[in-house]
Amino acid sequence: MKFGYWLPVFGGWLRNVKDENMTISWDYIKELAQKSEDWGYSLSLIAELYLNDIKGEEAPSLDAWSTAAALAAVTKELEIMVAVRPTYHNPALLAKAVANLEHISNDRISLNVVASWWKAEADKYGIEFDEHDNRYARTSEWIEVITRLWKEDHVSFQGDYYQVKDNILQPKPSKKPFLYAGGESEAAKTMISTQCDGYVMHGDSPEGIKKRIDDMKQRREKLGLEPMKFGVAAYSIVRNNEQEAKREIERISNVEASSASYKNYQQWVENTQLESKLSLQDYSVSNRGLRAGLTGSVSQVQDRIHEFEKAGVDFFLLQASPQMEEMQRFSEAVISEMA
Repeated sequence: MKFGYWLPVFGGWLRNVKDENMTISWDYIKELAQKSEDWGYSLSLIAELYLNDIKGEEAPSLDAWSTAAALAAVTKELEIMVAVRPTYHNPALLAKAVANLEHISNDRISLNVVASWWKAEADKYGIEFDEHDNRYARTSEWIEVITRLWKEDHVSFQGDYYQVKDNILQPKPSKKPFLYAGGESEAAKTMISTQCDGYVMHGDSPEGIKKRIDDMKQRREKLGLEPMKFGVAAYSIVRNNEQEAKREIERISNVEASSASYKNYQQWVENTQLESKLSLQDYSVSNRGLRAGLTGSVSQVQDRIHEFEKAGVDFFLLQASPQMEEMQRFSEAVISEMA
C-alpha cells in the first residue's frame, strides 16, 4: 500500500473550521512536500480550482500548475499528480507544458483528469461550460490529442471540440505520463476504463470501493487493456483511542447552510452524477473522506487499511488537519509500522 495526500492549496479541508493552522503559501507547501518524502509519502495530488471550494469564493487559493512546476524542482522522489480540467486547457499546449515538467521532475508528473463541475467558476473566468455528458465527450477527445502528441510527430486531429494540424511536440516526455481520473456516472466510467491508467475514488467503505474496483477491472478485461491502479480519498484521524477520534469527528463535521462554501456544495451536487446521496456531514470534510473510516486508534486504522488492500486498493490520497502535524503523526504511527 502506498500513501499519498492532497496538497493543501485551499488552506485546509474543513468547511466549518475557518482557520486550520496551515497557511495558503508557497513556504508551507514547499516545507510539507519536502518533509513528506522523509515521512514515507509517495504521491501528492494538486487540485485545480481557480476559486476556493473549501473556504469560500472570496478566500485565496494556490494555482495548481505553477505550484507543480515549483515542486518538481525542489523535491526528489514525490510523484506530483496535477489535476487538470480539459475545458480550461488546450490539449496541445498542455501536452507541451507537461512534457517539459516531465524533464524537470525526472518523470514524476502524472495527471488527474477532471471533468469540470463548477459552472459559477467557469463563468467568472470566461470559460465555456458543457453539460455533463458533453464534458466527458470533450475530455475523451482531449485525452486522445495529448497522448498522441506525446508519442508522435506530425499529428493532425479533427474532432468536435479540438483540432490540430501537423503538430510537432519536442522534446517529448521520456515516458507517457500516467493518467488518473475519477467519476461515478456511466459516461465517466466508460471514458476512464477505455483511456486512463488509474481510477481515483471518493471516500467510501471497503465494500463499496471493492464493487467499483471489480466493475472497472471487468471493463478493462473486456477491452484487453492492462490492469489499472486504484486510489481512494480518505480523511485520517489517528488518536490514542476511539473515543478521542470520535470527539474530533464531531468537531469537524457539522457544516452549516450559512457557511461560505455551502452554495458550492449545492452546485457540485447539481452538476455531478453520484451513485449515492450526500449528507452535509459528508460535505463538511472534502471528498467524502470520513466515509473511508481511517479514524480511531492506530490498530483500528491499520486494520481498516488492510481491508482496503484486500478490496484491491493500491494507494490512498489522504487529507488531515492541521496537515503538517497530522501527516507526521500518521507517518510515525501507521506508515512506519506497516513498512
